Amino acid sequence: MSRVRTRPTREETREKLFLAAAEVFEEQGIGAASIEGIAAAAGLTRGAFYSNFADKDELIIAMLEDHVDRSIQHHRELLAKHRTPDAFIAALRERNRHDPLGRAPMLHIELILFAARSERRRPELAKRLRARRALVAEILSGMGFSDPEQGSAMLLALEDGFRLHRLIDPASTPADSFVRAIGELQKLRSTKG
Repeated sequence: MSRVRTRPTREETREKLFLAAAEVFEEQGIGAASIEGIAAAAGLTRGAFYSNFADKDELIIAMLEDHVDRSIQHHRELLAKHRTPDAFIAALRERNRHDPLGRAPMLHIELILFAARSERRRPELAKRLRARRALVAEILSGMGFSDPEQGSAMLLALEDGFRLHRLIDPASTPADSFVRAIGELQKLRSTKG
């Protein structure tokens, strides 16, 4: 009886590389991490790495793109289930457990800074930022905000700020600080409206 060898799909291989890269980057830092180390941590060969990414920079951009795509999908699913602002805000407390950057705020910031330093990669990063802003503006326009685009920029900056503050001083910045702030803003808006 012959064995049938099943090869992982391209998506499964990329997922393994994303998860392994997140671990290696967190342990060693982006600069010190090697392609060989990432491939080994994923249980793959260098060839598997290079069949998916040209270099480490391309992997980083792909990880950021994947993070934004997952975030947008997650928020759209929440919107479909939770139509009121209060229900949506409460549902935001749930994290997407399959997103390595969602679970690792320091790595998320480090990857963004790494990509932002590269003039060649910055337009790709800006494209993802615009996609996130568009989604948040869409959510805000459904809640009756007068300037959803400005509100979107403000909320994303607030989220990044809380993420950074949590890294610096986790004792005074709870993990749900951003969601709490949105709730407070919603209450403030309700009392004025």
